[in-house]
Amino acid sequence: MDVLDLLVRNTSEVLTVEGSHRERAEDALTPRPGAVVGVREGRIAYVGPEAGLPAGAVGPGTEVVDAQGGFVGPGFVDPHTHLVFAGERSAEFDLRNQGATYLEIAKAGGGIAGTVRATRAASEEELVRLALPRTKRLLEQGVTTAEVKSGYGLDLATELKMLRAVRRLGTLTPLELVPTLLCAHAVPEEYRGKREDYVRLCIEEILPAVAREGLARFCDVFVEDSAFTVDEARRILSAGRALGMVPRLHADQLTACGASELAAELGAATADHLEQVTDAGLKALADANVTAVLVPTSTLFLRMRPYAPGRRIRDAGLNVALGTNVNPGSAMSENTALALGLACLENGLTAAEAYWGATRGAAVSLGLQQHGRLTVGDPGDLVVFSCASYRHLPYHLGVAHARVVVKAGRIAVRQQMEGCA
Repeated sequence: MDVLDLLVRNTSEVLTVEGSHRERAEDALTPRPGAVVGVREGRIAYVGPEAGLPAGAVGPGTEVVDAQGGFVGPGFVDPHTHLVFAGERSAEFDLRNQGATYLEIAKAGGGIAGTVRATRAASEEELVRLALPRTKRLLEQGVTTAEVKSGYGLDLATELKMLRAVRRLGTLTPLELVPTLLCAHAVPEEYRGKREDYVRLCIEEILPAVAREGLARFCDVFVEDSAFTVDEARRILSAGRALGMVPRLHADQLTACGASELAAELGAATADHLEQVTDAGLKALADANVTAVLVPTSTLFLRMRPYAPGRRIRDAGLNVALGTNVNPGSAMSENTALALGLACLENGLTAAEAYWGATRGAAVSLGLQQHGRLTVGDPGDLVVFSCASYRHLPYHLGVAHARVVVKAGRIAVRQQMEGCA
């Protein structure tokens, strides 16, 4: 073995997360008690007992990180974010706390439409500048890879601007970004009363332009009474798939509208939200091997019930991923730690299932087969936590315990922490 660039030692355990979502989550995390992790040229080079390191593996140039008895796991993967936007909606937050509903605010011209106006007015440079602190907060939570959606442009120029901002943002931060086109997030104000014209704009102009520039890996649609119908979503996602973009759906969040069944029909990568999923929708998703993405921070933020039935979803055999859904309207929080806690308290997952969802489960949902785990040859994305067990993360509600965050073998975050008490 050549000399390591980085060695993490003195761990309680290393979770390599080599298993499958079809096995018991505690086993799928594949813990390695007291193991060390070695990284070379940005990739995992060794996981095992320190005594098993070959002679010469640690040299004068090796950076040694003392885990101080904390556990080590793969970098978190956030499978659902809206990191790029302009403006803020604290006034709407106040209105909701006074009794206004999300749909009432949207029908009054607020909601997504308000963010669209601000985002259209912002330059690409401003969108990048505004998003950089959000990426930093995700990194500090231990997130090393994140999906990012457009969807606050709702016209050709701004959707392209947003996705170009995502691409540029990825060159300015250690956080690895996976772009998704969400032009079908809402029908823009100028197309009220002529929604078919907007659907055609998505299919005939926006999708082909995004494909020509290679700006998005996925195409997403918000399927809901206040957004797009199942038939409209089918047309948009089918057009996107023909151009090489994998389908994803905002599904069954506010109503049981058949979105889960559509996700199964299209062989979508994910169905996200699922607060109102039916038994029939759940069976369809399981049969089609669609990943369920839970975003409980959004359910909390909107003061809605019920939360997505995570226990039923997991027991149905689906791969479960867990995201923050950070966005200005329904989840203004980059707090992965809070999402982990809510996944246990409200979605009904175990600590191991929630941890799986934020690591390997999320990576699988994005088609990143070497992410969300720590095996030799995988990207050197890992987190050294200040606590000895993953079980402490959802229990110590909303508190981040990522002491050292490593992306591609380089330390991206180093924080001073005095244990996990």
